[in-house]
Amino acid sequence: MEQSGIARFPRPVFGRIPNFLGAEAAARRLSEQAEFESARIVKVNPDAPQRKVRMAVLSSRKVLVMPSPRLRKGFIVIDPGKIPEGFLSEASTIRGAFKHGQFCSLRDLPRIDLVVAGSVAVSLDGVRIGKGGGYSELEYGILRELDLVREDTPILTTVHDVQVVGRVPREPHDLVVDAIVTPTRIIRIKRRSPRPKGIIWKLITADMLDDMPILAELKRIAGN
Repeated sequence: MEQSGIARFPRPVFGRIPNFLGAEAAARRLSEQAEFESARIVKVNPDAPQRKVRMAVLSSRKVLVMPSPRLRKGFIVIDPGKIPEGFLSEASTIRGAFKHGQFCSLRDLPRIDLVVAGSVAVSLDGVRIGKGGGYSELEYGILRELDLVREDTPILTTVHDVQVVGRVPREPHDLVVDAIVTPTRIIRIKRRSPRPKGIIWKLITADMLDDMPILAELKRIAGN
């Protein structure tokens, strides 16, 4: 992406969900899908290429749920009805979400109708690769443990066309998306296996519990 001139700020794109030319077109295409139109509450990752998706959620008067970066502060709920006029664009940024949103305890989070994930790459059978920290899988696992997402809750991703690849290895905790949205096309996925039913606790380390207090909170709630 760097060599082809597709990458956008923040640079370099290594080690992050890469921002790309055409992210706005991909967000617009996603907002035209039935899953988006019918959703009332949408979870979107905080990365740069999905900012226009977050803006589309707020502009459509839907409630946005955004995980804080690296899940260090848990989840933020941004209700467009509570944002002053003219500040929706600001609220779609990470800093703006911190300012205009509300950090919620796990017990106060709403049920999610649609999940939008960022990807470094995604295969034609829907397996996504993230930046290596497993945060999207942790976020999904937390919400699944709380029954705030379910097996049939749609998951979509927006990427550049070059990020769509043939096949990638899949681990048991990896997410499979229902559709890949690029600036030029929609790729619908027919899933062949179930999604993770929650957190795989044997993979959670003491350092992770220290770095992400929300995991420790969930562990207490779940009695693990």
